[in-house]
Amino acid sequence: MDDIVPDLKQKLPDLRGRLLANEPLAPLTWFRVGGPAQALFMPEDEKDLAYLLANLSADVPVTVIGLGSNLIVRDGGLPGVVIRLGRGFNETKIEPAHRVRAGTAVPDLRVAKSAQEAGIAGLAFLRGIPGAIGGALRMNGGAYGAETKDVLIEARGVDRAGNIRIYSNAEMGFSYRHCGVRDDVIFTEALFQGTPGDPAEIAAEMDEITSKRETTQPVKSRTGGSTFKNPPGHKAWQLIDAAGCRGLVLSDAQVSELHCNFLINRGSASAADIENLGEEVRRRVGDQSGVTLEWEIKRIGIKM
Repeated sequence: MDDIVPDLKQKLPDLRGRLLANEPLAPLTWFRVGGPAQALFMPEDEKDLAYLLANLSADVPVTVIGLGSNLIVRDGGLPGVVIRLGRGFNETKIEPAHRVRAGTAVPDLRVAKSAQEAGIAGLAFLRGIPGAIGGALRMNGGAYGAETKDVLIEARGVDRAGNIRIYSNAEMGFSYRHCGVRDDVIFTEALFQGTPGDPAEIAAEMDEITSKRETTQPVKSRTGGSTFKNPPGHKAWQLIDAAGCRGLVLSDAQVSELHCNFLINRGSASAADIENLGEEVRRRVGDQSGVTLEWEIKRIGIKM
C-alpha cells in the first residue's frame, strides 16, 4: 500500500503519538496473522486522538484495534489509519461508591484484579474475557453469567468528527455480543459499578474462573476466543460438535479439540486459512442443523 504517513504528518503537524507506515499487524493479534496497516497511529492521549479524527480527511478509513484477541486481520492488511490505544488509555482508578474507572486499553483481567483488591464485587467475570475494556464495550463482552451491560454506568468516546461524547448504559444500545453505538466511535474510558465484597472471596471466584478457562479452553494456543455467537436456544460448540467439526483441519488452521467453538493457528496458518475454516464450519453446521452461525470474531481488512 502507498505510504500515506508523510502526507498525514504534513496535514496534522500537532500529532504527538507515534505514526508508522505499513506496519505489520500480525504481531498485535492473538492469531498472529494478517497484513499491515497502511498507517498505524498510537495516540498519546484522548486529546491527541480527537485531534487526529477532527482533522483527518473523511475519505480516509479509520479502524481501531485493541489487544487483538477477538480479531482476524485479513492477509491484505488494512487501508487508511489503524488506531491502537496504548499507555495513554491504560489507567484504572477506584472511585467512591464501589466504582471502577478504566481506560479502554486496560486488559479486562486487570480491571477484575483492581476491583478484587479494593473489595469490589461484581466485576470478577471480566477475568474470563480475553481482551481489553474497549472490546468489552464494543462487543458487550460477557462470561460466566454476566455481561458488560450489567455493570457499566457510562462510557466515554471520541466520534469520527473528533467530538468527545459520554454514553449512558441505555445509550450504549447493548444486546447479546453487540453495542448499538456507531462503529466510528472510539471508546476511551468506562465507569463500572460494583458492590461491596470480601477480597478473599472475590479472589476465590476469580481463581475458579481461571481454572475453568484453563481446563475447557485452548488458552495457551494461538486463538481468538469464542468464534461464533450462541444462536438463540443453542450453544455454538454443541452445534459444531454435532456437525462433526471438532478437530477439523484446513492447512495449519484447526477447530480446537478441547473446545470446538475455538479456532487455532497451529503455527503457519494464514488469515485466509482461519477464516475459510470458520466458513466451512458454518456451512457444515447449516447443513446438519439448519442453524446459521454468526461470527463473533471480527474479521477486518482486505482479502488476498
